[in-house]
Amino acid sequence: MVTARAVAETVCDPELPMLTLADLGVLREVSEQDGAVKVSITPTYSGCPAMDTMRDDLVHALQGAGFARVEVSTVLQPSWSSDWISEQGRRKLAEAGIAPPGGVPARGPGPVPLSLHPPERKVPCPRCGAADTELLSEFGATACKAMRRCRSCDEPFEHVKEI
Repeated sequence: MVTARAVAETVCDPELPMLTLADLGVLREVSEQDGAVKVSITPTYSGCPAMDTMRDDLVHALQGAGFARVEVSTVLQPSWSSDWISEQGRRKLAEAGIAPPGGVPARGPGPVPLSLHPPERKVPCPRCGAADTELLSEFGATACKAMRRCRSCDEPFEHVKEI
């Protein structure tokens, strides 16, 4: 018999369909109690427009696998970090031509310092591997991605930002 967790781990992200919600790290918990399945997910960004689709896709997949009662809740603490993307997820992003995020800079407790300028990121090209890339737009097709261009192969590419 298949577990609810195994089914939930097959659901793909609607904005990055090469990744499952588990690869992306937004699938937090899956539990089965008293004939019901409870799933917790965390958005990559506050106000992420894909959350309703993620929720619907999880319910649909779980009900399709025979789990009649499914409850999906959103968990905001701790907030999602791009460090939660699995190694397999990072590999899948690169294979799809999307630069995976680097590590998140360490911060101490307290307020997060803000800058009026976007952070400087060293992002290698996922196509040719060259390190000489430039930022075209801080926001790509989704809020969690930026648009960059490689100065070596001249190809544009998306980059999942470090959060």
